[in-house]
Amino acid sequence: MKPLRKRRLTFVITIILGLGAAIGLGLVAMQQNINLFYSPKEIVENKAPYDILIRLGGLVVEGSVKRNAEDLNVQFDLTDNAGNVTVKYNGILPDLFREGQGIVTMGKLGKDGIFIASEVLAKHDENYMSPEVADAIKQAEDEAKARTSKSDSQ
Repeated sequence: MKPLRKRRLTFVITIILGLGAAIGLGLVAMQQNINLFYSPKEIVENKAPYDILIRLGGLVVEGSVKRNAEDLNVQFDLTDNAGNVTVKYNGILPDLFREGQGIVTMGKLGKDGIFIASEVLAKHDENYMSPEVADAIKQAEDEAKARTSKSDSQ
């Protein structure tokens, strides 16, 4: 092979390998930064991964908020009317956080089934609910109606 062709071939192979490595690193970085949404029902059914950053959304259960008087630790339950998950959070809660409010939390699910939140989001006014939370609650209600109508017909 002539030296000029050999140099061109080496250059092309180097560029292809470099692009392949860049694409591979980009895909790995994207995969590590994805945080998927799960409903309380999915967590109760063990469909959510442990010790991986995920989002959990639902309604704050009435009477479940427990605040520690000495520090910023808060514990509350989230529900989608099909399952309940206990959430622990250390920090200042948003102003719109209250019982019965739809919220989304980010954090990690522990092996004990308790969700350790690193961030709690309660945005907009009292009538707003994130689309994921609204879909999860609607799906849980539809499944409950289907079970009820099935048991009534038997």
